Amino acid sequence: MRLTQGDYENPTIYADDPVEVARGFAAAGAKRVHVVDLDAARGSASNRPVITKMLALPGIQVQVAGGVRTAETVAGLLEVGAQWVVMATAAVRDPHLFEHCAIQHPGRVLAALDVRDNKAAVGGWLDTDPVSIGALVGRWEFLPLAGIIVTSIERDGTMSGPDLQTLARVRKMTKLELEYSGGVTSVEDLHRVRAAGADAVILGKALYEGRIKLEQALAT
Repeated sequence: MRLTQGDYENPTIYADDPVEVARGFAAAGAKRVHVVDLDAARGSASNRPVITKMLALPGIQVQVAGGVRTAETVAGLLEVGAQWVVMATAAVRDPHLFEHCAIQHPGRVLAALDVRDNKAAVGGWLDTDPVSIGALVGRWEFLPLAGIIVTSIERDGTMSGPDLQTLARVRKMTKLELEYSGGVTSVEDLHRVRAAGADAVILGKALYEGRIKLEQALAT
């Protein structure tokens, strides 16, 4: 399932079995899959059993996001096979917890910088935090993170092109690896995002709707 701009009232369902979708990505050559537990992100439920099945798939590494707000959740996901765990709300609003998790699991935790109106969105993108983006990135810079995921919420699911300005601005703030998400529609967009400073790109709707073939993305 994909949302547009994080709107839970506007979902698009592309398949009924997420495990089979991940299996298909692996068969097409993907080595890494980004999985978001949307129910856990807004605190309404958890899809841990389905995610655990994904983690058992051979030949693919999984990074898990959505509702990861305690040290126990981080440790639990890593124990059942997640290669990386993404923290968003906790990374913004609970710096001591986030620092603890990053130090306890070096190279296994990513910070999610979900940007709306130049502010960090939290709580499943239902709220924003007043702390500046620069202050957040500065706080994360010297932690042993696997990287930062920069998502432009206004572009997410819109197929309107990436937010290169925000990406380039964050790139100047940090030496950490950056993954970008939001609005990527074409192979040309992939090249533009790389030029703006991303080390990796998270693709969703563009793959599901055939705008970009996975084989093309992997060869870029």
